[in-house]
Amino acid sequence: MKFLQKGFTLLEMLIVVGIISLLLGMGATSYSTAQKKARDAKRKGDLVGIKNALEQYYSVCGFTYPVSIASGIVCNSPATTFIASNSMPKDPKSTNVYTYTYTAATNTYTVCAPDTPPLESESTTPYCLSNQQ
Repeated sequence: MKFLQKGFTLLEMLIVVGIISLLLGMGATSYSTAQKKARDAKRKGDLVGIKNALEQYYSVCGFTYPVSIASGIVCNSPATTFIASNSMPKDPKSTNVYTYTYTAATNTYTVCAPDTPPLESESTTPYCLSNQQ
């Protein structure tokens, strides 16, 4: 009488479960890293957009930068809106606005991402941009 085996042994099942667990672990790590890099790219893009609007403000509004950007980047004379208050970019993780610091004595500004460190997948130093003028 010939005995046919049907199914899998316990050892074979444990090996398959182990391989699947390993692949899921690697996939989760890759996904997390991709999310961090995407948030960092959005932060950099937002800060460049704010910087561009501030440089346009500088050239249109009398060669000075705004004191605050809390209500958007708007020039009163001539009436020009570069970024409206409801369109001001926010940090993708914390939904905080980006930090803007203006120094009137030197007519300079710095705009930074709000998190510390702002770039999750890179160094621990804050990511900031300053004026070009």
